[in-house]
Amino acid sequence: MFVLDGKPLSPDRAFTHNGIQYPKNWLRLTTLAEKEAIGITEVPDPPTWDQRFAWGYDADGHLIWKDHAELVTLWISNTRQTANSLLTPTDWMVVREADNGTTVNPDWKMWREAVRLAANEKVLHIGTTNDTPDLAAYITGGTYNVWPNDPDHPPVVADDPADDGVVSDGDGEDAGPVSGGTV
Repeated sequence: MFVLDGKPLSPDRAFTHNGIQYPKNWLRLTTLAEKEAIGITEVPDPPTWDQRFAWGYDADGHLIWKDHAELVTLWISNTRQTANSLLTPTDWMVVREADNGTTVNPDWKMWREAVRLAANEKVLHIGTTNDTPDLAAYITGGTYNVWPNDPDHPPVVADDPADDGVVSDGDGEDAGPVSGGTV
């Protein structure tokens, strides 16, 4: 971050100093010596923090964590709301089954139950966190935001590194690379 006369300068914004107007790209195109010649100093960017879990930093550079109990209540509510938003679009299937006996596809029933189980596991994990840093680590980790895929949208499988794009024509001979057309 660049500072001039105690005020931060944006790298892509024109500025005026001592009656001279500098174009918006001046900070990007000049050397540090040219910047220092007019009084611009470079200072480290202020530390960032996840505002969902902390208020900021104290004078000693330590995070000021938000109240753990309040955050637990909030994240449990958010988790239940997410599960509800996932389930709501398929509620009509259950209502139709109750109303006229049209059976819900078992895949959808299993998915709906998987969403409820995932929500319950997430709520349980949130409730067992010991403090705000522990809660933040769980929420921002790799598992909290993972929900079951519905039957119409199966999970995307990462490309197999052994897959060379060549398909077999069924008789043991390679049919050649797939190019979007027929083989």
